[in-house]
Amino acid sequence: MSGSPGTAPQGSGGPPVDPGPTPEHTVDAWPPPRTAASPDGRRRNLSPWAFWMLHLSGVGDADPCPTNPAEVTVWRERVRGRLDELLGAPPVRVPLDIELTQTVDAGDHLRHRIVFDSEATMAVPAYLLVPRERVTAPAGTAVLAVHGHGPGKEMICGLTGPEQDHYALELVRMGHVVLAPDLRCFGERQDPQWDPSRYKYDCDWNLVAATMADTVPLAQNLWDLHRSIDVLEGHPLVDPARIAVVGFSYGATMSLFCAATDTRVRAAVLSGYLSSWRSTHTVPWNMCGSQVLPGQLGRLEHLDLAALVAPRPLLVESGTEDILFPADTARETVGRLREVYRALGADPALVVHDVFEGDHRWHGSMVRAFLTERLEAN
Repeated sequence: MSGSPGTAPQGSGGPPVDPGPTPEHTVDAWPPPRTAASPDGRRRNLSPWAFWMLHLSGVGDADPCPTNPAEVTVWRERVRGRLDELLGAPPVRVPLDIELTQTVDAGDHLRHRIVFDSEATMAVPAYLLVPRERVTAPAGTAVLAVHGHGPGKEMICGLTGPEQDHYALELVRMGHVVLAPDLRCFGERQDPQWDPSRYKYDCDWNLVAATMADTVPLAQNLWDLHRSIDVLEGHPLVDPARIAVVGFSYGATMSLFCAATDTRVRAAVLSGYLSSWRSTHTVPWNMCGSQVLPGQLGRLEHLDLAALVAPRPLLVESGTEDILFPADTARETVGRLREVYRALGADPALVVHDVFEGDHRWHGSMVRAFLTERLEAN
């Protein structure tokens, strides 16, 4: 009985027999003929970026916002379930252990530097800005001011950068107590070994570490914002029923998530952000490791998150020349969001859209009136 090709016959004891190449496996026959689906001259893609754009462009919305008002309430519950799944379990709550490290008299307000614990091994530095006239006043309004990409709380509190970016300073001068924390990988929480001139954002390498630990940087920063609201709630000058969240760009990303997941936020201002991920992820420099959730595209849109804010007041700012978060997409999202409010029995006018001439920047022209009306109304 003979063996298979390349082996000696059973029992022969001889060396293996090399049958030699078969005709279909000769070098001259390689590579094999191309199929009809591979025409000559077709352009092949070598770019990972292009691969993802082609892949993500084909992702459809698994559960889009319904057009039937009767279905909106149940749909919102499904959205909340998906969001909870994507964020994962929250960290273990620990005592805040608030420490006041510095107080600076800034003339029309006091600037306190505080540090508090959000997790057992993570602390949050923040500025607490208190209007001078509020020091002896009854408890009143407060704003959680969330910075975008850049130097962190130092910039929005007016200590560095252009005046255009000093929106926490604007807010305290409007009469609100303001808490401005540094998010992870920004300001005092930027690790010194990561040179900003060489690396785009610290939050990108933080995503690498978080992925290995099976967690999400966005969820970590969101937890820090929830703990920031805990700080405001416990302050004697703050009425817990009159807290708003305000942010620009990445700060608006986090403000939207914060308002969607924490009902203690009674009003929100989202500047330079609300539109849709489908229209914004295609800009190469637009996203970072702290702005995304695994599997979010097709499962969670800007509209979905904003629908979880309803029926609370929301102010959206969009620049007509903003290429990162296009105003036309924002108009469409705001229009659909107002229908969600209407379906929930709320006034669609609670969603205010400030479309201004300009690019990706903080505007602020309607913020004072919006917060005064909406926080006072609470």
